[in-house]
Amino acid sequence: MNRWLRLGAAVVAMIMIANLQYSWTLFVKPIIAATGWKLSEVQWGFTFFIAVETWGMPLSGWVIDRVGPRFFMTFGGLLCGAGWACLGHVRTLPQLYLVYGLAGLGAALVYCGSVSVALKWFPDKRGLASGIIVGAFGAGAALFIPEIAYIIRVRNYSTAFLYTGIVQGLAIVCAAQFLENPGPEFFVPLQISNKQVIRRQTEQFNSLEMLRTPQFYVLYAMMLMMGIGGLMVTAQVAPVAGSLKIGAAMLTLALTLNPLANGVGRVFWGWVSDHVGREWTMIVAFAIQSVSLLSVLTLGRVSQVWFVVCLSLVFFSWGEIYALFPPAAADFFGAKNSSSNYSFLYSSKGVASIVGGGLAALLFEKTGTWNTAFYGSAVLALGASLLGFVLRAMPLPSKHVSEAAEMAMKPSLRAED
Repeated sequence: MNRWLRLGAAVVAMIMIANLQYSWTLFVKPIIAATGWKLSEVQWGFTFFIAVETWGMPLSGWVIDRVGPRFFMTFGGLLCGAGWACLGHVRTLPQLYLVYGLAGLGAALVYCGSVSVALKWFPDKRGLASGIIVGAFGAGAALFIPEIAYIIRVRNYSTAFLYTGIVQGLAIVCAAQFLENPGPEFFVPLQISNKQVIRRQTEQFNSLEMLRTPQFYVLYAMMLMMGIGGLMVTAQVAPVAGSLKIGAAMLTLALTLNPLANGVGRVFWGWVSDHVGREWTMIVAFAIQSVSLLSVLTLGRVSQVWFVVCLSLVFFSWGEIYALFPPAAADFFGAKNSSSNYSFLYSSKGVASIVGGGLAALLFEKTGTWNTAFYGSAVLALGASLLGFVLRAMPLPSKHVSEAAEMAMKPSLRAED
């Protein structure tokens, strides 16, 4: 089967799990109105969803590297569909967290299996292929948000959960049947031009070996620092719009444009990274994200149009972390164990969701403004941009160097004994 057909199937699967994260903000107010729960209590559900999705990735990545994505993505599709459909019928907060968490586990399997297609089938176009895959996740919600908003308005939020859950689950199950890992005979020659700007690892690190390298922790810190602001905005768009007196029509427009900007940004920055290098792309994109976060509360107060524009810039310059870090992980640690290795980086999203979801809502409830959340996130994004220079100065990790260092230490250890 042509590798581009597999990429297309992975794109469909990623589009179908986009709602689980990016349309959530539409349901926050209806859930609060129906249950009487506080904003922070509901948003801890978002945090729990992201935590389960991301912290379930290392195990799923390890399995997918060895047996392939088809079975696990099929199971993941069932979890996504059932979990999302049942969210409209929860009556207690523990039920909300449990059901949303089940959907998060399904999303982990689907996300990890889809990204593995880009990393394993496209060694010559890792940035572009990863950008297309995660761009589908970033932009996919744009296909559903107008319909979800309409169903919530004319029916109720429970019906919106049910209908979209059924459609998404079935589509993922169908798409999963087209996916598998490439065999040992698969080979794609790399273009020489890419070697001029991208450092590629010739050794194959497993996850334990990767965790012993300083390069991993620099990458992890950068992804965490960037993830906080993006997830905070994703979860809090509707509450932020309410505090700035943004009308319902402009909020719906923003919620439609945001995933489109997110998806376009992922493809664009992934493509750029194939031509100018991962580190330079991170430095520029992360700096733009810092400025964009500041603009939401400054220019966004000037007019509702500026609010929509500034939010779009935030999403355009944030979602690319999910297009840049998968190929960066393969570039630094090899492609053989890329699903498992990237899943450890992706777990930073779970940590970021704690700050961007529940804690950001608590800060707003206590201070009455979003200043701390937005300005703090802007500082973190700028810090991630500066860390790009550190990463660029670091050499590729080498197992031979670490083994030589261990051997050199053994005589001294024996002498001490």
